[in-house]
Amino acid sequence: MKRTRSPFALAAASLLLSAPALAQDAAEPAIDGADTAWVMVSAALVLLMTPGLALFYGGMVRAKNVLSTLMHSFVCIGLITVLWVTVGYSLAFSEGNPFIGGLAHAFLVGVGGDPSGTIPHDIFMLFQLMFAIITPAIISGAFAERIKFRGFVIFTLAWSLLVYTPICHWVWGPGGWLGAGSEWHALDFAGGTVVHISSGVAGLAMALVLGKRAGKGDTVHQPHNLPLTLLGAGLLWFGWFGFNGGSALASGSGASHAFVMTHIAASCAALSWMLVERLHAGRVTLLGTASGAVAGLVGITPACGFVGLTGALFIGFGAGVVCYFGVLLKTKLKVDDSLDAFGLHGVGGAFGALATGVFALTAVGGTAGLIDGGESRVLINQLVGVVVVAAYSFGVTFIIAKILDGAGQLRVSEAEEQRGLDELHGERAYAMDEGEDGAERRAAPQPSAAI
Repeated sequence: MKRTRSPFALAAASLLLSAPALAQDAAEPAIDGADTAWVMVSAALVLLMTPGLALFYGGMVRAKNVLSTLMHSFVCIGLITVLWVTVGYSLAFSEGNPFIGGLAHAFLVGVGGDPSGTIPHDIFMLFQLMFAIITPAIISGAFAERIKFRGFVIFTLAWSLLVYTPICHWVWGPGGWLGAGSEWHALDFAGGTVVHISSGVAGLAMALVLGKRAGKGDTVHQPHNLPLTLLGAGLLWFGWFGFNGGSALASGSGASHAFVMTHIAASCAALSWMLVERLHAGRVTLLGTASGAVAGLVGITPACGFVGLTGALFIGFGAGVVCYFGVLLKTKLKVDDSLDAFGLHGVGGAFGALATGVFALTAVGGTAGLIDGGESRVLINQLVGVVVVAAYSFGVTFIIAKILDGAGQLRVSEAEEQRGLDELHGERAYAMDEGEDGAERRAAPQPSAAI
């Protein structure tokens, strides 16, 4: 069975070439301007995905909670940036053991303009940062409309350090036990396992601990602004070209292939969601179509650098159907996953990871899946990666949430929830009240213990 190292593993390995003990006659990697420019653009595209996610989520909540929902995603940019450049990047991408990296690059020591593959090391670090930012932001969709802001901040920092960073090292870091060259090598081109399974399953755990929103089941919680959600979905689709295409870490055919497969899968998933929604619910909705596109983007993420057209078509159409019923699963489980973080990202990521083991082509990514005559071990490794990452993320998330809940730092009071979380920040998304003179007025900010 022919194996290939993932772009992230290759880049991490190339960092070792700068060690002082390296023989002077060894060939040093050279920085390529085109590759550097593409990864820089890709990093900017992935960063844009987080505000895009904020809009996607913000349009689905009620008007009284839209600002607090937007803040959850946007605040992740600042929080995770500081965490990543101090210790997160080092623990994920430094040499250590199969389960966690070391502190060689803490506070970006040794992270500068030296080559990491064909791009500067600091650009590789920055590109990886954008993945670390959006992952906890995805989780926020599961607990929208009922979490304290300070609880969200504490949870985001703890989860990123204890869950995301180790999983990132397992799959993409040097010597990770699920990474290239290991016995259990799990194929994950751009984050189906690292980003989507980990965040989707974490969302499920958080929803279980927090419980349902007040009135959920008794009243219908309608999205307040679906055009906002569609705009967010469009920005996610746009940014995803950098998410997947940039993961090639070069500007050549690998990036272009991932770029094309990404678009095909998203389009197929939007159509298949529309079809199954029409057959199951008797209508086609804008929210469903946008959700289908996101499902396809999630599903193709681990596979885009390993599969061809057949795989992209199957994963796209399959993700739309599987995630449609994944979203309905929360009703069966009686879990209030507010904005379908688990149904889209957890289910879609797992489906895409397993499908990668089936449709991977030697001619594309160097690894043969089942349809290319590959060994069943490829699919087994994918299954192991899905199960282990899901179990680890769920377990640690559940513990973090329980500790915060026991300390009274997680859920707002019922009265505060009824008024809306935006009031707790002293703001409103739509300040339309007018005084007797016709001038617009605004309520004074009200301090709250929930902040």
